[in-house]
Amino acid sequence: MKTSKSRMKWHETDWSALRQAILAHKARVGVIGLGYVGLPLGCLLAEKGFPTTGFDIDTPKVTALNSGRSYIKHIPNKRIAAIRKAGTFEATDDFNGLRQMDVIIICVPTPLTKYREPDLQFIVKTGQEIAPKLRKGQLVVLESSSYPGTTREELKPILEATGLKSGTDFWLAYSPEREDPGNANFGTNDIPKVVGGDGKVALDLAIALYDQVVVKTVPVSSPETAETVKLTENIFRAVNIALVNELKVICAAMGVDVWEVIDAAKTKPFGFMPFYPGPGLGGHCIPIDPFYLTWKAREFGINTRFIELAGEINTAMPRYVVARLAEELSQQRSKALKGANILMLGLAYKKNVDDMRESPALILIELLEKAGAKVSYHDPFIPAVKPSREHGALTGRKSVPLTAKSLSTVDAVLIVTDHDDVDYSMVAKHGRLVLDTRNAMNRAGLAGTHIRKA
Repeated sequence: MKTSKSRMKWHETDWSALRQAILAHKARVGVIGLGYVGLPLGCLLAEKGFPTTGFDIDTPKVTALNSGRSYIKHIPNKRIAAIRKAGTFEATDDFNGLRQMDVIIICVPTPLTKYREPDLQFIVKTGQEIAPKLRKGQLVVLESSSYPGTTREELKPILEATGLKSGTDFWLAYSPEREDPGNANFGTNDIPKVVGGDGKVALDLAIALYDQVVVKTVPVSSPETAETVKLTENIFRAVNIALVNELKVICAAMGVDVWEVIDAAKTKPFGFMPFYPGPGLGGHCIPIDPFYLTWKAREFGINTRFIELAGEINTAMPRYVVARLAEELSQQRSKALKGANILMLGLAYKKNVDDMRESPALILIELLEKAGAKVSYHDPFIPAVKPSREHGALTGRKSVPLTAKSLSTVDAVLIVTDHDDVDYSMVAKHGRLVLDTRNAMNRAGLAGTHIRKA
């Protein structure tokens, strides 16, 4: 009984001390994974005065950050330089420093395997990296998108294998990232954070942390609920994008402009939310998250037909675009796709960012070249193709200048990403055939018989 009282006293004191350190912005925070999620979060924490350390296995990234340089386009160098000068941020590839952290936040990738099943290797490896350095009194928060149960079924046992127990010796929570790279209206601090804890104390500590840095914290009953929230948000988008992609195909067959339809429909002040078609889904979340839930649902004998159908429609879009390009080349240029020179505008998965993760542009290049076309690309945000697991053969391919000559010497221009920093007037003037998958030309007020949509 005496031991129990002693343990409870330690627990209460440590929880209170950690909470007070968080509220005073004195808690040392470690962010593991300095990509499109971890780096903006680390910057925000440091800007709020938290002594923040970013951990990453990529040594060149660490070197760049410590020199005050950013490697993500929408995070300017001056932002990194400011927190380095203030002394609130440092980066390291030495994970031994995790022992000194009061809070550890995990922001690592959660891709799919080649069989479209969850690949948790980065979460597992990170947990195994943390475990030997885990100490009493730390808060660990997972932010990586994953299926319901990941925090308590996968990460928790790895950490508890040390002999320390969640809820007594350390605290564990889940708070899904909600980053939208390049969004000028919503930065990390403007987006409410959903939080679920492994126990009340873990939840309270996580709320205390995020309350200091974001506009609002939204507590939910469990990590599983928070994990499902993230998947639901992205499945909602994936399903609605699939709907408008299917409408695009139907409208095209009927000679109706789907973008005009959507723009008119969105004037209804209730009951309609506009989504827009495209050449396929991109980014780390929307093409991947639905499959995390469909995989988990099978554990309970449930078939997610609606979600899977949406996935089929969206993944079919690149082939639809290739078919449309072949059709327009034949009709307007009397030319086959085989041997045609194609200039692709945009490699990033969305406009005005340098993020090419899961970009449909990569699939389009491979499909077009498999059909015998010669493909070059121009993207002001991606000067060279970065390494990727599924499209490694494209690594190093360089963006070509966008000039009147480069436009007039190709058989077709394929607009895949509608970056603002593109001279669409020049594209319209000098492109022989322009196939637009984003309605960029129409938005720029440009039209012509050689400008077509897909």
